[in-house]
Amino acid sequence: MIKNSMNDRGSMMATSVSQLTAWAFSGESVTLEFKKSTAEKERACRTLCAFANGQGGRVLFGVTPAGKAVGQMVNDRTLEELAQEFQNFEPPLFPVIERVSVAPELEVLVASVARNARVVSFRGVAYERALNTTRVMSRDAHQRLLLEELHGIARWENHIAQGWDAARLDRRELVLTLEESIRRGRIEDPGSREPLEILRGLGLLVDGDKLSRAAVALFCKDEIPLPDFPQLLLKVARFKGVTRDEFLDNRQFHGNAFALMRKAERFLIESLPVASRIVPDRMEREDTPLLPVEALREALANAFVHRDYAIGGGSVSVALYDDRLEIISIGDLHFGLTPEALLREHESRPWNPMIANAFYRRGIIETWGRGTLKIARLMREAGLTPPHTTVRAGAAVVLTFDLPQKTPGKTPGKTADLIPALLREIPTLSIPELALRLNKSESAVERAIRTLRESGRLARVGSAKGGHWQVLPEQD
Repeated sequence: MIKNSMNDRGSMMATSVSQLTAWAFSGESVTLEFKKSTAEKERACRTLCAFANGQGGRVLFGVTPAGKAVGQMVNDRTLEELAQEFQNFEPPLFPVIERVSVAPELEVLVASVARNARVVSFRGVAYERALNTTRVMSRDAHQRLLLEELHGIARWENHIAQGWDAARLDRRELVLTLEESIRRGRIEDPGSREPLEILRGLGLLVDGDKLSRAAVALFCKDEIPLPDFPQLLLKVARFKGVTRDEFLDNRQFHGNAFALMRKAERFLIESLPVASRIVPDRMEREDTPLLPVEALREALANAFVHRDYAIGGGSVSVALYDDRLEIISIGDLHFGLTPEALLREHESRPWNPMIANAFYRRGIIETWGRGTLKIARLMREAGLTPPHTTVRAGAAVVLTFDLPQKTPGKTPGKTADLIPALLREIPTLSIPELALRLNKSESAVERAIRTLRESGRLARVGSAKGGHWQVLPEQD
């Protein structure tokens, strides 16, 4: 398809001279390449092939490597030669060609392609884009794209779970999912609470009334998936320090995705350091995890929904260090998604749409690819840095939360730091009363008060029985 920059009425088409200038100024990138002329059409087609296998992109003919739009003379022969070169794409690829006049008798040709649903090759070779370079696609990348190509019709989750029937599923979990889906208006009440009817309503039966693997992943009873599905696994660990050299806690669980997610949440609630504050109107200490619970829940849900269940030794892992929390799901980012794109508006294309749909109907996740955006928002609202995503070699997506560090000179949550806030409100509190409110031993409170008095932050006014405490300003 060929377009001119001006149509027959003189109005601008998709690409204007100003837009062309902006592209040229921005430089080559993962979606943009310059060619001085169509004499480089074969190399340009390799790049168009790479764009089609990636995020899409455009090649500008008539722009120098330095980004200067010099243009070239374009005639019918020029376009015919390009069209002939395009015939070497497999499957057929039809770049859109736009002609942009940059000087008398000189034009820049803009060849654009979108991401292709199938793996594209040029002269029998598949190419990929790495930053601003085109290269032969690696075998692993080629296999990944082939998997994505088949994703709509053949996935791990939509195969029959051989040897499984509804009796091996957790009926309570099934009914709970149905009731919550009805309450949220995300499913019609089937009028039955029989497992097969619930599964049918959730779209988890295949080939008639046979259980899908997704149904097993979502609703199998604890420990039942072994030995058929060892990948229905959660690993949790607490490490000493910032490396994996020494464990403080190390456990593994098998079961359905909902049960495993609850176990992961419980581990985080029990293991994460807490931030303490005094609630003024109740004069009590309130302990909350250092990271927002809702953000952690969203991150765990994403891990269970998007992980690659086809990897037999795979799992969701939760690793807690002194300085960070890592939530790891076995698999890769697909459909051209990058770690950077996760923090921008993006379409939701779950790797396991059947599993994702069940999580959505139960109200654990929302659609439209907003999970990572929600996590970032919740972290910012808590005054914390949003987590960052990396893809590790060996196909693992890692979401890393940096833990807030303690302020030098003070330890949040120490008894000596909590007592002054209480005594400002109720100066007459006794040591037993302070111990009760702080859930500390009386000896710990006595030691803390002694430290506060010695440091000049606390003074006793009056007698031990009839007097009160006075909180003094901190000295520089």
